[in-house]
Amino acid sequence: MSERITQQAEGPTPAIVVSGLAKRYGDFDAVRGLSFEVGAGEVVGFLGPNGAGKTTTMRMLTGFIPATDGEVRIAGHDIFSDALEARRAVGYLPESPPLYPEMTPRSYLDFVARLKDVPRATRRGAIERALERCGLEEVRDREVRQLSKGYRQRLGLAQAIVHDPRVLILDEPTVGLDPIQIREIRGLILDLAATGGQTVLLSTHILPEVEAICQRVILLDRGRKALDQSMAELMAEGRSLEEVFARVMARDEAEEGEAA
Repeated sequence: MSERITQQAEGPTPAIVVSGLAKRYGDFDAVRGLSFEVGAGEVVGFLGPNGAGKTTTMRMLTGFIPATDGEVRIAGHDIFSDALEARRAVGYLPESPPLYPEMTPRSYLDFVARLKDVPRATRRGAIERALERCGLEEVRDREVRQLSKGYRQRLGLAQAIVHDPRVLILDEPTVGLDPIQIREIRGLILDLAATGGQTVLLSTHILPEVEAICQRVILLDRGRKALDQSMAELMAEGRSLEEVFARVMARDEAEEGEAA
């Protein structure tokens, strides 16, 4: 496993390298031997049914929970042994952003920027850029409790990018939004990847969202990788993502039944 990572390091460093990642809770394997890479600037859909291990994997990738086994490198830094540098290279939007209702977007981003060690000399500029890129200028001084769901999701994205990370890990960024807000957040994610050069790993249950903004799909089932393919290859085969998802799930259920 370490040999594989060393060989990759001779070329351009991938933004994310996952090798043999596993997470066990007692006798339950939440994630099993997961391996994949994401190149710099890629936008990758991270899919799977409920309980497939997506959120657990994302939490390990961001250092929020330890792995039982395996390796994770973010921008060349091991998330477990070089946690500080790895965390500086990643921005994370959980499904429910940890916002404080009495703060304003500007004060909240200042708080997050301090936590993420954004230098004092550049902190104000970083906050202004995050507010602007996420379309929060007109509500910058309103209390978070007064903001709509759409604006709160924008603020969640803003806290993920305020320290200008190379990698963005987004867990259900459009959950609970109306169609107009979903379109706005999709456009924002595309803009972040196009103009900021960030690598994006996006988990969502909305398959058209993946088709609209992702270049590649990684599909998990029962804690392991069931599919890793580019959108161009999938579309060239004339199949919708929904058809691919259903076919892979049916195949895995059949294999699981045979193994039992």
